[in-house]
Amino acid sequence: MNNAFTPELLNRIVDNQADYAQPLLLVGARVHLFDSFVDVMEGADILLGEGFIVGTGPGIVTAAGDDNALVIDCAGMVIVPMVVDVRAALSLNSDRSSDVGTLWPGNTGSFAVVDAELAGDGASAVASVIGRPESVAAIFIDGKVVLWNGERTANAPAPLDKSHVGEVSPSTSPYVGMWIDETDFLHQELTADGRYDETRGGRPHAFQGAYWIDGDRIDYLDDLGFWAFGEFVDGVLHHGPYILNRGR
Repeated sequence: MNNAFTPELLNRIVDNQADYAQPLLLVGARVHLFDSFVDVMEGADILLGEGFIVGTGPGIVTAAGDDNALVIDCAGMVIVPMVVDVRAALSLNSDRSSDVGTLWPGNTGSFAVVDAELAGDGASAVASVIGRPESVAAIFIDGKVVLWNGERTANAPAPLDKSHVGEVSPSTSPYVGMWIDETDFLHQELTADGRYDETRGGRPHAFQGAYWIDGDRIDYLDDLGFWAFGEFVDGVLHHGPYILNRGR
């Protein structure tokens, strides 16, 4: 186990990132890029700029002094992206600009640092991040450290409130009311008590359930158990193949 991930180092990183006094350089790790060009680099470094990756690969540490970098020793560690694009890993994207989440320079600095003894290959490392977050040495999101030795840091967003899921919540949204698609097949009523009721092809109550509106997005939880979503664009509701306007 690498002993470099101390509370003192975390404090230095957080203080440094508050005003970006120094770039951050993680050195000596096995890096799984999940990229169309390069899959794995051994003994590699990752140089972080303000939220993005400046460089990836062995030997960057030789210029640590030139860059005045804050160095983190990652010997015996594995680094994997926090967003895994399987298409990129299998070279199935049509062009490089479509690659998402890989640890290639220029991409966002979002990755996890895992002890190699727990990680195995890249897929096992990702599984450790998801299944055993308490064992993860560090997680960076957009260049900011959000988890350190399994504990959330001050940079971590508050956990999502899931207590409302499955419950009816009153809605004061301006989108409350009846919505009808252009063919008159689908009528969807959004009521102020946080419920929706659909008539399809003249069949009343075809689907019913709860809904939540966040900005211009609407999420549905049907009483049958499935989820769906829609989006309000310029006063029009786009819901799957249907385009709905305000009912009269």
